[in-house]
Amino acid sequence: MATYHATSLFTGDEFLENVFFSVANGVMTFVDAVDNAIELDGLVAPGFIDVQVNGGGGAFFNAEQTTECLDRIAKAHGQFGTTALMPTLITDKVEVMAMAADATAKALAEGVPGVLGIHFEGPHLSFPKKGTHSEQFIRPITEQEFAIYARQDLGIKMVTLAPESVSTDDIARLIECGVKVSIGHTNADFATTNAALAAGADGFTHLFNAMSAFTSREPGVVGAALWDDNSWCGLIVDGHHVHPSSAKLAIRTKQRGKIMLVTDAMPPVGTNDMEFDFFDGRKVIRTGDRLNSTTGELAGSVLDMASAVRNTVNTLDVSLAETLRMASLYPAQYLGLKKKGRLLEGYDADFVVLDEHQCVTATFIAGKAL
Repeated sequence: MATYHATSLFTGDEFLENVFFSVANGVMTFVDAVDNAIELDGLVAPGFIDVQVNGGGGAFFNAEQTTECLDRIAKAHGQFGTTALMPTLITDKVEVMAMAADATAKALAEGVPGVLGIHFEGPHLSFPKKGTHSEQFIRPITEQEFAIYARQDLGIKMVTLAPESVSTDDIARLIECGVKVSIGHTNADFATTNAALAAGADGFTHLFNAMSAFTSREPGVVGAALWDDNSWCGLIVDGHHVHPSSAKLAIRTKQRGKIMLVTDAMPPVGTNDMEFDFFDGRKVIRTGDRLNSTTGELAGSVLDMASAVRNTVNTLDVSLAETLRMASLYPAQYLGLKKKGRLLEGYDADFVVLDEHQCVTATFIAGKAL
């Protein structure tokens, strides 16, 4: 058992000063002051939780479906405060999906720190809103995919789909399989989107991006996302995917607690790599902190969660407390993680130490420093 002293600690609800806590079996307990506590210099906050991570540390889940790949991705993001994440496989062949599922199951069985489950972003998407996804692999849902989605050894399961491409009966079947259905890469209208929500979908993948826009006569997917109080929206705050005023409007409009920061991160996160191989003979090129496919589209990001926190505080005028909730508590609630997202008695000891500029100085998973 280790005991820590935090000069400042954010519980997920409030800021506390001069806090002592111990960690045993990965669980947090507040204790009285002791002399030999490990000093945590900075703001101790709940570890960040990212529901959309394609790669990091030079590793790309679509290129390598192994536990070693997942471990590299988790470690790369861990240095930026992410203590739990959903490895994300974008649209690909069903054989690749099956191998990704096998790697995830093995990672969970071996206890790879930070891995929660698997997010399949596609392949049941809309051609007009495919973004950088490979058109050749976009397809309707079949029993082959359902066999993967129904697996019970994958931890938390998440599927991003276009509701005009998947029936409400199949969405309901996914929910019965224990899958969290998120709406994205879709050109659906308002009514179709609401029908998917009624069937059990409860998320929107990267709000505003690759979805039908809000207009005066047709609210579209964006309108449905902002109108619905019971669903969560991921938001990429990197300065490229969403205009700051659009992000501010979404935060002001959406039910509080239902917008969560996501990175949509790609392999260059945590590296100096300037490009990587993509689908169809394409490459993804890094220009500063922006990624584009050689065919022009934005191709994920080089965003990390600590940068997303800084950007939200500095460019969206959101308080630090609310921003930290958007990075931890709200994604925990979306994923149904009842012991993550807060630093309270009996919660998982997943925490990050931040300096005054919200830069990460240390990350701990289950009380163990990365």
